[in-house]
Amino acid sequence: MTRHTTRALLGTGAVLLTSTLVLTGCGSGFSGDEPAGDSEGLSSSDDALTVLIGSSGDAETEAVQSALDAWSEESGTDVELQVASDLAQELSQGFAAGEPADLFYLAPEQMAGYASNGSLQAYGDELANKDDFYPSLVENFTLDGTFYCAPKDFSTLALVINTQMWADAGLTDADLPKTWDDLASVAQKLTTPEHVGLAFGAEYQRVGTFMAQAGGGLVDDGTAIADDQANVDALDYVKTHLADGTFAFAKDIGAGWGGEALGKGLAAMVIEGNWITGAMANDFSSIGYTVAELPEGPGGQGTLQFTNCWGMAADSPNQQAALDLVEYLTSADSQLAFSKAFGPMPSIASAADQWTTDNPDLAPFLAGAEDAQFPPNQDGAADVIADFNAQLESLKTGDPAQILGTVQSNLEAIVE
Repeated sequence: MTRHTTRALLGTGAVLLTSTLVLTGCGSGFSGDEPAGDSEGLSSSDDALTVLIGSSGDAETEAVQSALDAWSEESGTDVELQVASDLAQELSQGFAAGEPADLFYLAPEQMAGYASNGSLQAYGDELANKDDFYPSLVENFTLDGTFYCAPKDFSTLALVINTQMWADAGLTDADLPKTWDDLASVAQKLTTPEHVGLAFGAEYQRVGTFMAQAGGGLVDDGTAIADDQANVDALDYVKTHLADGTFAFAKDIGAGWGGEALGKGLAAMVIEGNWITGAMANDFSSIGYTVAELPEGPGGQGTLQFTNCWGMAADSPNQQAALDLVEYLTSADSQLAFSKAFGPMPSIASAADQWTTDNPDLAPFLAGAEDAQFPPNQDGAADVIADFNAQLESLKTGDPAQILGTVQSNLEAIVE
């Protein structure tokens, strides 16, 4: 099997996804470009900056440190990198103590709470490169019409396939699944006593792809839609194939997540994000795999996207320098370097063509951005999803409509 996707990909995908964008001339966002200006309302001082991150490992830490060092040398402003062992806890403690980092990784589900209590500086509209970010990522970090913070990068979910198992089952590129029926068919052919056809996590963050493909989701335009019939159909589809043994939750076949299931030969296909590349290279380098876009469901194509932004503290004494640093960190050169080091995709459209050239085998992940949904970002959404995930663990024997009814009630309490 070759590592080809099932449709034309970016650069064409970038054009399709960003046809409504008007890209700025600065594009790269380096501090040497035309600055965002002396933005009114942003503090300015000679103070050094602190940057708090949650790192996936040494590669990410070293890449961020290298970028901070380069910017510091260019700008003349000192920067200290702080690597959190528990980012959510340490971020909360910093705000509670009145000594937050100037910049920090911020998850969408955390944004609303910190915005509502005045902890965040909304600087999105001050960014010189603001029109270069993918619209769906900007939407992810927009509350009540205010664009709070720059998406630092993003990931999507795709179908990752063990090429040897695929060939052993007599499958070729022509069999890459384009519909749910196709997916069920190849999963059945790939299922053996030794491995399941398709595995994924017992969580909305994976099962939600089927909801998107059915035409559903959790929230639409500020309204909870968890109990929509499309979502019931999606969970019914998953339940059917969990029951017939061609699909499985990763934990039920002895794996902690999809990447481990693929790497250990416990599944022929998994639904995972582009972070799987690091695990396969480091832990399962002997396993050959290919990446394809997820198939269409009754509602069309769909996947989920995941991102964080560069949050800025409202109490930072040097927000102007922090803004300049964010523009540097979200430039094409910086994001492409981060992608090479630890795997995320650039959050700006101007980097898409180069990223695809550099990562042709991974292009389906970026193509998926065109149809990606993101998890709800309302305050309290993380708790709702945690409860949903707990219920999904028993989906194989559970009632999809009942599960989604509970999610609907929980969502309505936070979005309406």
